[in-house]
Amino acid sequence: MIVDMHFHTNCFSECSIINPEEGIKISKESGLDGICITEHDKFFDKKLAYELQNKYNILVIVGVEIFTYEGDILCFGLDKLPNKRVHARELVDYIYGKGGISIAAHPYRLNNRGIGDSIKDLLKLDAVETLNGNTKEANNIKALKSANNYKKTKTGGSDAHNISKIGSYATYFKNIISSEKELIREIKNGSCEAINLKEFHTGGKDV
Repeated sequence: MIVDMHFHTNCFSECSIINPEEGIKISKESGLDGICITEHDKFFDKKLAYELQNKYNILVIVGVEIFTYEGDILCFGLDKLPNKRVHARELVDYIYGKGGISIAAHPYRLNNRGIGDSIKDLLKLDAVETLNGNTKEANNIKALKSANNYKKTKTGGSDAHNISKIGSYATYFKNIISSEKELIREIKNGSCEAINLKEFHTGGKDV
């Protein structure tokens, strides 16, 4: 099962120009089985996500990308956002306590949004985004090395802010996922890998 773990819409992410319905429709057409809407510091409308999931027959999970003092972290399993900016360790520990998952988003992007080598201090961090569609290849390679060094699960996402990026990178799950709870379980079990979607469909993998 293939899921784009990192996706923004123009509803709650000012930097995105993607209409959510159009984006989900294109996601389905591109060969994705699921998509995670991860707005910046806000939750996408879960009712609308469910409606679009049923309309286009594609799994739609609502996560969130939270900007900590150290950089961005993708979060799943939360029902409430921090009421102020926090440090990465505080957020990761909070998510862990809630039974959710935390993923270092584009950790080596050079715009003060990546947590970089702080990964080594986040013992409860679940995964590292090793393939990000809006990050230079060299910085994705750094993320891969860090994930290997600290034995973190590897995920991929387009980080799409426009439709041309949708489905560039994604996460391949060995098992079928039908809910956020199951996605959390599979990430914690490490039963997934980051992929280049086009290469995956042509028989190659970029892990």
